[in-house]
Amino acid sequence: MKLSLKAIAISGAFVWGGAILLVGLINLSRPGYGLDFLQMTSSVYPWFHDSHTLSSVLIGTIDGLLDGAVAALIFAAIYNGFASHETHSQSQPHTQS
Repeated sequence: MKLSLKAIAISGAFVWGGAILLVGLINLSRPGYGLDFLQMTSSVYPWFHDSHTLSSVLIGTIDGLLDGAVAALIFAAIYNGFASHETHSQSQPHTQS
């Protein structure tokens, strides 16, 4: 079974972008919440800063959406490559000498 590249990209984008959005919004109301996660995320994404502003949360969310989509596409491509290889090896008749 192959994975839909479009569906997996959208799913990955929503999961990772949503995680950054959710933690960022909670952090705006409770400044200590998720601080380690936001600092780690800001070290990976050059335009995102853990500065407790709505614009920073939105920038981090956009970065997360793009990164999640790309990571999910890479995962799906690798998975589909192995799934395709497995399908080909199962369809080949086994001959015994």
